[in-house]
Amino acid sequence: MHVQIIVLPLSVANCEGLKLRQLTFTSLPLRTLSLRTLCFTTLGFLMATACAAAPQSLALFNGKIYTGNPAQPRAEAVLAIDGRIVAVGTRNDVLARTPSDARRIDLKGHSLFPGFTDAHAHLAGIGFRDLMFDLEGVASLAELKDRLRKRVSATDPGDWIEGRGWLESRWNPAKFPIRNDLDEVAADRAVVLTRADGHALVANSLALKRANIDRDTEDPPGGKIEKDPATGEPTGMLIDEAMKLVQHLIPSPTDAEILNALESGARRSVRLGWTQLQYAGTSWREVDLLCQLRAAGKLNLRVYVAIDGPGTDADRLLKEGPSLQRCGDRVTVRAIKVYIDGALGSRGAALLSPYNDAPGTDGLLVNSADTLLPTFIAALKRGIQIQTHAIGDRGNRIILDLYGKTFAAVPAAQRAVKDPRWRIEHAQVLSPLDIPRFAKLGVIASMQPSHAIGDLFFAPQRLGADRLTGAYAWRSLLDAGATIAAGSDAPVEKGDPRIEFYAAVARRSIDGFADANWHLEQRVSREQALNMLTLAPAVAAFEEQSRGSIEIGKQADFSVFSSDLMSVSDAEILQAEPVLTVIGGEVVYERN
Repeated sequence: MHVQIIVLPLSVANCEGLKLRQLTFTSLPLRTLSLRTLCFTTLGFLMATACAAAPQSLALFNGKIYTGNPAQPRAEAVLAIDGRIVAVGTRNDVLARTPSDARRIDLKGHSLFPGFTDAHAHLAGIGFRDLMFDLEGVASLAELKDRLRKRVSATDPGDWIEGRGWLESRWNPAKFPIRNDLDEVAADRAVVLTRADGHALVANSLALKRANIDRDTEDPPGGKIEKDPATGEPTGMLIDEAMKLVQHLIPSPTDAEILNALESGARRSVRLGWTQLQYAGTSWREVDLLCQLRAAGKLNLRVYVAIDGPGTDADRLLKEGPSLQRCGDRVTVRAIKVYIDGALGSRGAALLSPYNDAPGTDGLLVNSADTLLPTFIAALKRGIQIQTHAIGDRGNRIILDLYGKTFAAVPAAQRAVKDPRWRIEHAQVLSPLDIPRFAKLGVIASMQPSHAIGDLFFAPQRLGADRLTGAYAWRSLLDAGATIAAGSDAPVEKGDPRIEFYAAVARRSIDGFADANWHLEQRVSREQALNMLTLAPAVAAFEEQSRGSIEIGKQADFSVFSSDLMSVSDAEILQAEPVLTVIGGEVVYERN
């Protein structure tokens, strides 16, 4: 049975040429079309996209189409009109209903999925990684020095040298670099090199001197200044909040530089197959720059933004409330990102008992529960989502306790959003006792599968065998009923959907290695991995009604890869090529 709906959009400021559009939804019998689905064709959704250029009609066929919809898991073809999916079914049926002026794309056997979403990444950081002094993949201290030496020769003596990406865990020996190492190469200019996780840096002597850091400088709250146990002098390693002692001296990037980084990061993301990136902490300044890019036609990627907090930017969001259509349908602002602890690699993650390889420390608390509670209560009343960085088992327990305390303090009747869908970002090391609490509290675990294949080279030493049971515990969380939204944490990790999918199902390094104690029982199925990268992030962004699966009425966001990620071998997942990225019915990347 055909359902015809006539929609006449209202006049919207700065919109021209709006026309009456007749949509025919025909791929399902009327009895299977829910009221919710039909509502997507109403004026409300068209208002959100009225100011954007109307996407062309688009039919895709002759490939393996995985819908992510349990009621119709596979299809032969899909049709989108005006950015929305209007038909999902057999090739003959869909093509028979395709307008004559539609673009028809023969997938040639490639595999089409709901648009992949990176549920945790840092967009400007991705762009700056490609534009600045990149130390990713440095295999030894000697190689780090060699790269720094070349960088010195290309800069002026008065310039700061700022780099990021080194990771000592696979060096031999696996030790942090110190200021003396940098002084050997660059004593005449200030050097600051940040670890890949962004939670530690090494500074040379000149940078420390400019920051007035010496043997008498005390650790700031939530940070640590590493000092030589024999001399008491700072080694140059600054952990978490201590990094700010130096970072505030480094010249800030200009708007033009940030715009360049945002555009570069977004362009890279769609080229890899991402259709949305959930930005885990930024400023209103960057939100405004994202809107500038969108207005200039340079931002196709969807961006779901969390504002850094607590602080003035977060206070502004609490005052103004969520901004769901900040600049059309591509930028949403409705969350606040906070931190409770640091990172595992730099021993800043807060643990319930001391580090196995450093018995003198159990990590750092970047914020206190008392500091965060007022922000949490205000957010729950205002309808603002909270996203908290928590890596260690102590950090995660503190936040689960604090979320529970906040939910008890603000009953549902006083909440702007009854189901707040608050998140814990990373949820990396958990006490088994805390795993069931995610589902019980309705807390979403926003996790990055690639952390498990990067950290396997040092996490056993940091944690010891017993604590590995609750580390990167995807399957245990899913079995306990939790929702896992998967992301990459780029630029900490590569930021590639193929690697995240592979890591979730293989739980091995890129070259296939996994230690015997690496708990391979925590691997997930292909279907679970797909859900973690598509529908679950949509749920985590309150968007499951409009995104995350290929269903009638939903936005036409698709990721197409050359290989069938659902059936090829684990190793072959990494060889799949991104072929096509479609966002809102618009082809934003197409491999030649």
